[in-house]
Amino acid sequence: MDKIDTKILESMEYEYTGKRIDITVETDEFTCLCPWSGLPDFAHVKISYIPNKLCIELKSLKLYLHSYRNVGIVHESVVNKILADLVKKIKPKSMYVEAIFNLRGGLKTTVKADYKK
Repeated sequence: MDKIDTKILESMEYEYTGKRIDITVETDEFTCLCPWSGLPDFAHVKISYIPNKLCIELKSLKLYLHSYRNVGIVHESVVNKILADLVKKIKPKSMYVEAIFNLRGGLKTTVKADYKK
């Protein structure tokens, strides 16, 4: 089983430290595996944050999110893991992660988590 690759995450300096901006990144390309059935789970992932001194580099974020593709993980853990990994990497003023998983067995699941410094 493949693992989530946190080493791939890169950051870049936020040039306007002290100036508040909101950054939102979204993708419909997120997939992981159901840990019980092994079937793929597809989700729309939204990451919003207010940077402190660093911003996440987008190509590395895309590769990081793609590293979930072969990992068996429950929806709640996906959101909390993404949030924890990104907060650790860039130490934002605040961050919000939301994943809206496609229907599975007639159920649509939305999971949200946030961080405030």
